[in-house]
Amino acid sequence: MSGGRAPSLRSAIATLLPIAAVAFVPSGTRPSGGDSLNGEPSAHRVRICAGGDVTLGTNLDTTWTKRMSEWLGRPVEAVPKADPLLRPLRSMVADADVVLLNIEGAIGSGPVEKPKCAPDAIGCFALRQPPATAVALRRLAPRAQVVGNLANNHARDAGAEGFELTLSLLRRAGVHVTGVDTLATPVVTRGGDTVAFLGFSTSTGPDPRDLDAVRRHVARAAARYPLLVVTMHLGAEGRMAQRTRDTMEVYLEERRGNPVAFAHAAADAGAMLVVGHGPHVVRALEWRNQSLIAYSLGNLVTYGPFSLRSPLDRGALLCAEVDAESGVESAELRPTRQRAPGRVSHDQRGRAGIIADSLSRLDFPDSGAVLVRGGKGFEVKRSATNAGP
Repeated sequence: MSGGRAPSLRSAIATLLPIAAVAFVPSGTRPSGGDSLNGEPSAHRVRICAGGDVTLGTNLDTTWTKRMSEWLGRPVEAVPKADPLLRPLRSMVADADVVLLNIEGAIGSGPVEKPKCAPDAIGCFALRQPPATAVALRRLAPRAQVVGNLANNHARDAGAEGFELTLSLLRRAGVHVTGVDTLATPVVTRGGDTVAFLGFSTSTGPDPRDLDAVRRHVARAAARYPLLVVTMHLGAEGRMAQRTRDTMEVYLEERRGNPVAFAHAAADAGAMLVVGHGPHVVRALEWRNQSLIAYSLGNLVTYGPFSLRSPLDRGALLCAEVDAESGVESAELRPTRQRAPGRVSHDQRGRAGIIADSLSRLDFPDSGAVLVRGGKGFEVKRSATNAGP
């Protein structure tokens, strides 16, 4: 939670921008020649690869290692080196211009002024990854830009000071950060194109439950950046949370947002890609006009005290080729699998793709994506009833 943190300078400036400036973005469209960071519209197709939750261990509570060691029958490290945890993903994002990850947990070391979890707490997770994590995340894709979303329910697990340290470490490592305020984060690719990112979460960052505000924030960003990606951390969690419904989802008595209402509002306001995470399972994919929505990409790399019982062990990378004029030109879902305590690998069997295809047909019979094996995973296609504009 934000804990009453004073609004950033960017947020303060955003509140002063006239709403009329975004009133000319029609529903379901994107501006064809909006400003990029250097004042020029995007000229090329850009490949964006996005993944779900990433937690590379926690140095706040290491007691889980005893239980895990007993279960696996071998010693388990509390905080292993970050680079080997990410190494299996490098070939999967080698063709990306930009890589987007949800960084589920603070980054840093040292004592915490006010611990999040009481010593006897049950079901409370306090996540903080070691400082080397920031540099390892940047090294994941040396030729691409890397974006970390901090609009989630664990980025502030080390308190306000820990959150500021997380921001500092990521930025010093060259990782772009989104989800801190209501303004999109522009990222310039090696080819000179600009892609902007805007993160929302029911726990911290812009609130996805306020749909009027969502439309306003997204439309403002889309008016300036034709290539816009919105990320959402919301919804129920766990093995029983695979279905996506157009309703307010509740978890542990907390209203976690309506994923369909949010995603549709973001897409209609100009988001080209809407990328979801938070439920810890893979969910459906849906086409909406020129935009593609992934309701949850599941766990990507979650090393630590987490359940990886099926289907929680299945995740995916969504790689989409986008163009400022025509939206999402093509997309591919690249399945992954984790083995306890959080070792990821490319899933040759493609279970996440099979799950996503089935759920897309079930939950969105008219607009759901059709996933077909091909390339490095599954091509994300439109159905015959959703041929698009």
